[in-house]
Amino acid sequence: MSMKRKMLAVAAVLTLAGGLSTVGTVAASAATPQCGMACLEVYSMKYATPPVNPTNLGFVETVFQGIAAVGVPTGVTAASGSNPAQDLMVPLAGKVSDFYNMGMVSAAVNEHYGPEMAILLEYAPSGQKSGLCVGVATTAYQDEGLSLQLCSTPVTTVWILDRNDSPATARPYFPIINGSETDFTRPFVMTITGNPANQAFTPIILRHLSGGANNVPAKQLWNAHFGPVS
Repeated sequence: MSMKRKMLAVAAVLTLAGGLSTVGTVAASAATPQCGMACLEVYSMKYATPPVNPTNLGFVETVFQGIAAVGVPTGVTAASGSNPAQDLMVPLAGKVSDFYNMGMVSAAVNEHYGPEMAILLEYAPSGQKSGLCVGVATTAYQDEGLSLQLCSTPVTTVWILDRNDSPATARPYFPIINGSETDFTRPFVMTITGNPANQAFTPIILRHLSGGANNVPAKQLWNAHFGPVS
């Protein structure tokens, strides 16, 4: 499959999960021009200023100091068009059941989330694939920090786009569940704590999903942006 077709497929996956902020701009450059059409930025509802566009994503997922190494944390920093530490790409996307068939998630996760969409998020500074994906070091637990892990690592590098728990009033944002999930009543989702406006680097952690399906807090709701960041 060509890169263009791959990225259109990824865009379709994210659109099904709740909608991209810039549907139709898949061919544009991303956080850095070098990353081009292959990259995206993951941003939080809590700090994006509506209507969302490349000038007001607020704070986006960033690799700490841009270091490409296992265990380096990811957090949020101010969106920038010149920071390669914010360059992420989706090397693999599909249904959770597809990841189960590849041995990337457990039977229990497949049973609960099989029809949902899932992705890997690879760190690709300036468009250079690192082989390292956003994940967690061990099976998900409360307050565990996100970090870079080998993309080949099963379970902990898979992210489930939880459209079922996306509040109708908050769409196109949605919670993002880690693939190592074992608590299916209150799954662990990507969460921001603290105020990145007052911190150089605010870690992203896992916390139990709060508020129920119609009242998930903004700090646990996310989206992805294809296109240039101003």
